[in-house]
Amino acid sequence: MVDTHAHLHFHQFDDDRNAVISSFEENNIEFVVNVGVNLEDSKKSLDLSKTSDRIFCSVGVHPHDAKEVPEDFIEHLEKFAKDEKVVAIGETGLDFFRNISPAEVQKRVFVEQIELAGKLNLPLVVHIRDAYSEAYEILRTESLPEKRGVIHAFSSDYEWAKKFIDLGFLLGIGGPVTYPKNEALREVVKRVGLEYIVLETDCPFLPPQPFRGKRNEPKYLKYVVETISQVLGVPEAKVDEATTENARRIFLEVKE
Repeated sequence: MVDTHAHLHFHQFDDDRNAVISSFEENNIEFVVNVGVNLEDSKKSLDLSKTSDRIFCSVGVHPHDAKEVPEDFIEHLEKFAKDEKVVAIGETGLDFFRNISPAEVQKRVFVEQIELAGKLNLPLVVHIRDAYSEAYEILRTESLPEKRGVIHAFSSDYEWAKKFIDLGFLLGIGGPVTYPKNEALREVVKRVGLEYIVLETDCPFLPPQPFRGKRNEPKYLKYVVETISQVLGVPEAKVDEATTENARRIFLEVKE
């Protein structure tokens, strides 16, 4: 399995980070994409990626942090992104649910990161909440990197799923697909199939149903696999194989 969206550098892992990382092999975790959310955080994510050959890194500015960026933030991200462990730009996007940063600032910072991803031909890790229409219009009209990237923690309906898939993006599916009331997301998975899905945890957030209210971590991907297997009526090994291949194609082939 591949966890395409983790935050293992966050403080929730301070007490046992090394143990979590050292258990990847026994828990069938081929690799993890560890995701930064601002400049300082992206540097921490990059530093962590250098501690294990199973950790890669994405550098970016989350929409919540957009209002805090210095004028030259893209230059800093570009410098980070030239490191061999960096395989994506993000987490970037739009979040109009909390509006921690003003909408127009979010859009500007998002567009600048899309331009950087295009320049470096690195895929995007895209965060969207209550802003699917606005994010889609930006992505539809900008020059995108060849491998496009992932719509992280996809949470809308099939119609939006299809629009982003048609742009070339994959959908990040994690713990919420296991929640009993989330029939809508399971319907999306059923209709799009394995070809357009990658696994993710967003750890320490969004744990699967058996661990609601607790810290998420990469080994819990197996519960996501189990649910996708049930929804699609295919063996869990098939889910592992297909989603891992998707993740390899998006994240590991870009710099070869």
